[in-house]
Amino acid sequence: MSTHRTRLAILLWAATPERPELCATPFVHATAAAALDCEVEIHFSGRATRLLVAGEAERLFAAAGGSKSIYAFMREAANLGVRFIGCAMALQANIREGEAYIPEYAATASATDFVLRTLDPEWATLVF
Repeated sequence: MSTHRTRLAILLWAATPERPELCATPFVHATAAAALDCEVEIHFSGRATRLLVAGEAERLFAAAGGSKSIYAFMREAANLGVRFIGCAMALQANIREGEAYIPEYAATASATDFVLRTLDPEWATLVF
């Protein structure tokens, strides 16, 4: 039996469009875990759900004068199979009617779903 976990759930909470300097790191960690053949989910909560809106993350950069958008980091993770999951309550509070989602957005879940990941011994969790 393996002694390490092969599933990772990441919660984005403080990494929001208002704090782009915090936004690249969670996707770098997700990409690294996926490259190590981990199953990875990123759960977007609170204002972080705005990153799921088409065009939002494309205009954001982790560093002033940076050449790689937050959306580019997100696409790298998604291309390795990382699933992007939005909190139903946060989506309702932060996404305006008629706004389109990025194509990488995979599913909607509840806060309970992430909590269940934290309680499941097969899953490791990180919060950003």
